[in-house]
Amino acid sequence: MKIYLSEQDKIPVQSGGVGLFFEDLNYALDGGLYAEMLENRNFEAKDVSGKKDEYTIRPDGGYAWEPFPLGAEVTRKIKTDRPLFAENPHYMMLRVPQGGWGVRNKAYDGVYVKKGMGYKISFYARSYDYKGKAAVGVYEAGNPIFEKKVRLRADGKWHSYSVHVKCRRDADAADFAFTLLKAGAVHIDCFSMMPDDAIYGIFRRDLAELIKAIKPGFLRFPGGCVIEGNTLENRYQWKNSIGQKERRRHNWNRWATFGGDEDNGYHTKYSHYGQTLGVGYYEYFRLCEYLGAKPVPVVNVGLACQYESRQSVPLDSPEFEQYIQDALDIVEFANGGEDTVWGKVRAEMGHPQPFGLEFLAIGNEQWQTEESRFFERYERFEARIHEKYPEIKLIGTAGPTVGTPTYDSAWEWARKRAQENETFVYAMDEHFYMPVEWMYGNTDMYDHYPRGTKVYAGEYAGHIPGLSCTMNTPQANAWASALAEAAFMTGMERNPDVVVMGSYAPLFARLGYTQWSPDMIWFDGKGAYVTANYYVQQLYSLYTGDYSLKVRLEGAEGLPVYASATQRGKYVCVKIVNAGEEEETLEADGDFDFGSLMRIVCMSGKLNDYNTMEEPDKIAPREIAPSAPRMLTLPPHSFCAVAFRKDD
Repeated sequence: MKIYLSEQDKIPVQSGGVGLFFEDLNYALDGGLYAEMLENRNFEAKDVSGKKDEYTIRPDGGYAWEPFPLGAEVTRKIKTDRPLFAENPHYMMLRVPQGGWGVRNKAYDGVYVKKGMGYKISFYARSYDYKGKAAVGVYEAGNPIFEKKVRLRADGKWHSYSVHVKCRRDADAADFAFTLLKAGAVHIDCFSMMPDDAIYGIFRRDLAELIKAIKPGFLRFPGGCVIEGNTLENRYQWKNSIGQKERRRHNWNRWATFGGDEDNGYHTKYSHYGQTLGVGYYEYFRLCEYLGAKPVPVVNVGLACQYESRQSVPLDSPEFEQYIQDALDIVEFANGGEDTVWGKVRAEMGHPQPFGLEFLAIGNEQWQTEESRFFERYERFEARIHEKYPEIKLIGTAGPTVGTPTYDSAWEWARKRAQENETFVYAMDEHFYMPVEWMYGNTDMYDHYPRGTKVYAGEYAGHIPGLSCTMNTPQANAWASALAEAAFMTGMERNPDVVVMGSYAPLFARLGYTQWSPDMIWFDGKGAYVTANYYVQQLYSLYTGDYSLKVRLEGAEGLPVYASATQRGKYVCVKIVNAGEEEETLEADGDFDFGSLMRIVCMSGKLNDYNTMEEPDKIAPREIAPSAPRMLTLPPHSFCAVAFRKDD
């Protein structure tokens, strides 16, 4: 078999085309990337149940807090009179009949603490007549791993307390607890426990470093369906996500109801899934800086999730105008000077320099109906945004599917409008969670797209029937799914004049707290592992060039072999997928001198193999030394990224 490379009619590649999509799904943020270790730290949890347009939202501020020691007869009452902050009014009244008793925090599966690591613990307390000390710490079987004592002020006012500790030994699934050293009663609120190694004091280091290692070109946030909400009240509102963290209004998570059905009474095990907004828009922009990625925020267009609700804001209402204004204010918050309203807010939060926002996504995966009128909504957003910020590149949406009537109508509308206004839409966001067979069958999909309006493949993954779209199934990330994605991505890489951006989804999943599979990175409170799908994305990001070359496979008729190639200076990188069960030998040739093999990075394995916390590298790239200048062996079920270099 021969692969023939041609420099004729090579196509420029937009740098940073492989990016990330982050949505607070699978406990990806609270309990995940946000380094905060405690759960329901401010007593604002809600227990949510229901189905489309029928939701029950019950305050459950005591969720995740239990007596300490377990079984102790302590009195706990959630109160709202004279709160610490009006935005999050719930707090706990704690009364203990003897010293050493108090409350512990569930902290998902308990806290993991590491020998030598420092931790900052803080909380607010109000005491009217308790004049003793309180203790905060981490305990194992009731014994302290570390503990700090503070004396509370008994003046009837809220006060902030903080301590710093250095851990002397490891412990997993331990208890975080707050206790009083003698009998009495106090009010408590806004607990926090953060490790010293958190990136910027915000992001969990191991997870942040894993996504940085992909070298993503952009980050789309914060959703996803979270943007829309199950109801418009439940939608993500960016202005609630900035300012003092304790005053960011708690929101229940749209994914708290996912998986509800008649068997469970539309009440899932994740019914308390919430958003503290400890990571909000300011922190997302900071994360983009850390990653070296361009931010791509997504805005709501006055529609709740069309799968979960019929709610919409009328186009002729003052409320709809506010949605447009919120989008305009995002740009000002990101890019405005300190002499602007929202630029000043950004500066006061600690970032005087603009974030340099270039992109804004209008809607998530809406589709046109007589009720939604999405096309008109987008048109109004586009006109207003470009009137004030003509330089901003807008991302539209082709809806939640491909190859459907709603998808076809979205593209017909977008292309027609783009002919009238070339800045109408920079790229259309396509979502396709498809079976692996579809991925193989559509590697040439973008070969046939019109060369006009661009594509952003915003959410995609190869799904294994019976495993995907299910809860807590790491085996959905079997090699079969990643290999199919690698094959499909050869078609994306061959067509960079069409596909300018792409991001796998979802990004994170906490083990035992997962609503959706497959996912790129799995983790628990102690550690994380990456999937074969992660490595495929990473190889496409790292092994790329400035131009896409024409590729022709000779002698591969009838074989499931797929390829693409890019060029940068003296280097040519070829991606090759052998999805067959037989080993293949490949010879490289071309109409120009691209040099000799200098590196071969290969992934292969059984189709049902997948990584786990115990076997994190079962499917992982390995480097193979070249044995010939332009000849290589393709193992069965393999994906290889090979680099050629031309010497001077």
